[in-house]
Amino acid sequence: MPVTPDAYPEVTTREDWVAARKKLLAREREVTHLRDAVNAERRRLPMVRVEKDYVFEGPDGELRLIDMFDGRSQLYIHHFMWIDAIDRGCPSCTMAADLTFTERDRALLDAKGVAFAAVSRAPYASIARYKAEHDWTFDWYSSRDNDFTYDYHVTLDPQRAPIEYNYMSVDELHDAGFDDEALRGDWPGASVFLRRGEEVFHTYSAFARGLDHSAPGYPFLDLTPYGRQETWEDSPAGWPQGGDAVGVPMDGQ
Repeated sequence: MPVTPDAYPEVTTREDWVAARKKLLAREREVTHLRDAVNAERRRLPMVRVEKDYVFEGPDGELRLIDMFDGRSQLYIHHFMWIDAIDRGCPSCTMAADLTFTERDRALLDAKGVAFAAVSRAPYASIARYKAEHDWTFDWYSSRDNDFTYDYHVTLDPQRAPIEYNYMSVDELHDAGFDDEALRGDWPGASVFLRRGEEVFHTYSAFARGLDHSAPGYPFLDLTPYGRQETWEDSPAGWPQGGDAVGVPMDGQ
C-alpha cells in the first residue's frame, strides 16, 4: 500500500541544503571508491573445483553444470526460491525475474562472456509452467534430483547437508536469532562459476543483503527520503517502517 507520511525532513534554505548535500557527497564518494576496492579484491578470490557431477533437468532433458555455460567462460546462477505449499516461485525472486532477468539485461552479460541461469529444486514441470505463466525467456533448470542447492547452502535441511547460511554455522545463526524452525527451506542466494576447459570452478556466492546490488528497486529506494521502509534501517523517528514486506525481507543481514 502507498505510504501516507506523517513525518518529514527538516525544511531549510537552498544554501544549507547544498552544504549538507556536499557533505554527504563526500561520504558517497568514499563508498564508491571502497566498492571499487572490494570489487577488485573479489576478482582476486581463489576458486574451488566442483567435484560433484550434478545432473539437472531442463527443457531438453538432462544436463550438467558445464552445459549451462553454453560455450561461455563464466556462469551466474540465481538460486530461485520455491514455495512447496503452493508449488510456485517466491515473490521476491519473481519480482527480480520480471525486472532484472530480461533479455536486455542478459545481453550485457552475454557480451562479457557470462551465461545466466536460474536453478530451483522444484520439479521441472512446475518450473516450466511457472515460467510460461510469466512469459520469461531466461534459462531455468531443476535440481530436484541432486544436492546442488543443499551443497551451496541455499536450501536448508539438516537431513541433506549441515545447516549453514551466509557463511554462518548453525550455532552462529542461532546466536543471530534464527531458530531451527526458521532454518529450513529455500533462502536467497546467487553463485558464480568459471570454466577452464572441461573443469568447472566455484568462484563466489552471496546471500541475503549480499544480493542488494541485484535487488530490483532497492537502489532507487535508497535515494528517497524514506528509504526501504524496513525495520532494520536507521531512520529518524516517525519515518514509515515495518509495513508489508515485498517478497522476502532481508532483515539487515
